[in-house]
Amino acid sequence: MMRKRVLVTGGAGFLGSHLCERLLSTGHDVLCVDNYFTGSKDNILHLLADPRFEVLRHDITFPLYVEVDEIYNLACPASPVYYQYDPVQTTKVSVLGSINMLGLAKRVGARILQASTSEVYGDPTVHPQPEEYRGNVNPLGPRGCYDEGKRCAETLFFDYARQHRVRIRVVRIFNTYGPRLNASDGRVVSNFIVQALRGDDITIYGDGGQTRAFCYVDDLIDGLMAMMGADDDVTGPVNLGNPHEIPVLELAERILALTGSRSRIIRKPLPVDDPTQRCPEISRARQLLKWEPRIDLDEGLRRTIAYFVQKMQGAEPPRASNDDLARAGAAALRGAV
Repeated sequence: MMRKRVLVTGGAGFLGSHLCERLLSTGHDVLCVDNYFTGSKDNILHLLADPRFEVLRHDITFPLYVEVDEIYNLACPASPVYYQYDPVQTTKVSVLGSINMLGLAKRVGARILQASTSEVYGDPTVHPQPEEYRGNVNPLGPRGCYDEGKRCAETLFFDYARQHRVRIRVVRIFNTYGPRLNASDGRVVSNFIVQALRGDDITIYGDGGQTRAFCYVDDLIDGLMAMMGADDDVTGPVNLGNPHEIPVLELAERILALTGSRSRIIRKPLPVDDPTQRCPEISRARQLLKWEPRIDLDEGLRRTIAYFVQKMQGAEPPRASNDDLARAGAAALRGAV
């Protein structure tokens, strides 16, 4: 395998840190770029001793001049708590950030992958969502900064491919979970786990009947790397996510059972434009990438719970890909709850 110089924007974030770790493990040189708005240095501390790993604090709404072979563009707040905090900046990251990274890819001849999102489908009227579906997005609502920013980014990627022959890949990422989720970013899996471990009420929005499909982070990273390694005619967009959906209420009940928590489930009003159904149609990923999720939801939840248990106890959290440490964390969980 040829060693490559790989740039990961948003490399200190949840997905980015796992991707940096995997790229290093396969022998590549990695440049991690992050402005730490939602990313954390803690996510990449264990990588700093690797001589093939480099970190640069940078905001990609400004140009970046480096020499690389591949670019994974993951930089953007991905949870409503953060992307609605500064909606103008959220749109800038998607639009200006994409322009800057595409310009870099054009200059150095690099392949570039855009981490788009299932949010481009909005509150879908088609279920499950295939890549051909154009979505049902409210451009005027509080989620529009993220939804429309990502949609515009996809447009830019395909225009750069047509006009400048940039070698692009676009993936649409559905709900992903695992170790290194930020406990305060409002994502449903981390919310429920932290609430359950603390004995707090578990908050369900609406009646809990809205569905989501959850993909474990190791599976998602497999999909990102398969997409980057695909032939140049495989541009996407390609859905990456778990095609097996469950109601949010059932997710809460599973987490209560796995943690042994006595937390109560309470209900609050559904947020504006919150999708009632979200599930990927992944036949394109199966056909083009030979990819589909492999890690069972309960197994993934056990690993994620183990991470949060050790983090809350002040111990060194286990890495997502290390099964032995995950099992050790699960043992700690049984004694802690």
